[in-house]
Amino acid sequence: MKAAGHVTPNSFRSLMAGFPTGIAVLTTNDADGHPKGMTCSSVCAVSLEPPTLLVCVRDGSPTLEAMLHQGTFAVNLLHGGARPTAELFASGDPDRFDLVRWQDDAERGGPHLVEDAHTVADCRISRRHGVGDHTVVFGEVFRVTYHRDPHPLMYGMRRYEEWPAG
Repeated sequence: MKAAGHVTPNSFRSLMAGFPTGIAVLTTNDADGHPKGMTCSSVCAVSLEPPTLLVCVRDGSPTLEAMLHQGTFAVNLLHGGARPTAELFASGDPDRFDLVRWQDDAERGGPHLVEDAHTVADCRISRRHGVGDHTVVFGEVFRVTYHRDPHPLMYGMRRYEEWPAG
């Protein structure tokens, strides 16, 4: 084994590729009420009381800007068949919300991807913290909506896979 003396962005990406994780799409609305969203694999449970999770979002992201303005967001946990949606929301396509089925109302943290998410957590931002080129956003979960039995989409080794049935 050879240890790297300097950790480059590529070596760090390779490190994290070996740690598969679930895939979510973060959604919110901008100041004009237009939906914003992005694929996110950096989601982590923080606390049960109060129920809090964190998400890590790249600085400069229009979704981050809208989340911070709105003060709320939704974490859409994608099911195993939602790979096209994960790729769409990772692509930056400005028409992404025209290509998926979603629902929104004033009681939600952001739009729910009703055909692609097995579960959605609606969150209020409780704090944020800048780290490097990302912002860690803490969201207190105020509602959980179950759309179907969990059968999550996973990402690791630079590819999407369905959680094995069993």
